[in-house]
Amino acid sequence: MDPSITAAALLEEEGRVRAAGTGIQPADLLGCWQLEQVWPKGKRQAAQFSGVLLRGLAAQLVIQMQDGELQLRNSVRLGGVELFFEGPGALKGGRPLLQFEFLRMGLRVAGRQWWGRDLPAPAPQRMPFFALIQRDPSGWLAARGRGGGLAQWRLARQDGPS
Repeated sequence: MDPSITAAALLEEEGRVRAAGTGIQPADLLGCWQLEQVWPKGKRQAAQFSGVLLRGLAAQLVIQMQDGELQLRNSVRLGGVELFFEGPGALKGGRPLLQFEFLRMGLRVAGRQWWGRDLPAPAPQRMPFFALIQRDPSGWLAARGRGGGLAQWRLARQDGPS
């Protein structure tokens, strides 16, 4: 983890982007993002237990472009068991907000789909989102979630030829 990524630094940047926006484009978000740190709403100290737990569960957010639309997959994994949620997303506004709706959830065991279920679409006023704060060129992303907490992810390294 990068020690320079603090709640204070993110709050300062968040104040700036509320007025000026981030300039983040869909292509900037593509990839596999591994959760590194979380800060509960109103706290300046990272939630150590939650962070360790979520990193231990290999929490990740995969964002891909499919047929011109962003597709998100949020998952946690313990050994060979993976719980995932997936569905479409879109950037809205100048800040922007990454709005999404998880329309499917499932469980994979040893790489095979074991169980799956469709989820109801959320009401428009209850759509989940990440208010994007920064996509740093060094490979990290920070955002505030609908519940008010802050999160910071690191782009997973891609092995093999590009």
